Amino acid sequence: MVQDEGRRLRLADLVAAVDEGVLSESDADALAELLELGLQSGRIRSVYGPEGEQAVLALYRRLPAGRELAQSTRELNEALGALSGRELERVTVNAVGPGEYGITISTPDFELVLRLGKAGARLASLGA
Repeated sequence: MVQDEGRRLRLADLVAAVDEGVLSESDADALAELLELGLQSGRIRSVYGPEGEQAVLALYRRLPAGRELAQSTRELNEALGALSGRELERVTVNAVGPGEYGITISTPDFELVLRLGKAGARLASLGA
């Protein structure tokens, strides 16, 4: 109950900041959290359709959380580029924890370990 009240207060502050046209870092974090919830639950698409969902995704990508997610994806794609043209020996997936998965990709020369979860997709390690 206390957490719900705190969330309501944060959202009220967020609405006020949006109305004023100025978002602080904590406001941007709250907005990202709200957009993530709406996108993950499918609520935004169900209420506003595909166009509304695309608009929300564009806004999310402009927030610090969205930029971090895009950066980690770029870094992961760069690491995966090392696999191009190589023979794969083994690919395994394991559950690291609730909602967190590890993917290990092995070649004769090296091994990539990826993590997929709530924090996004990221390179966990690259070794020989």
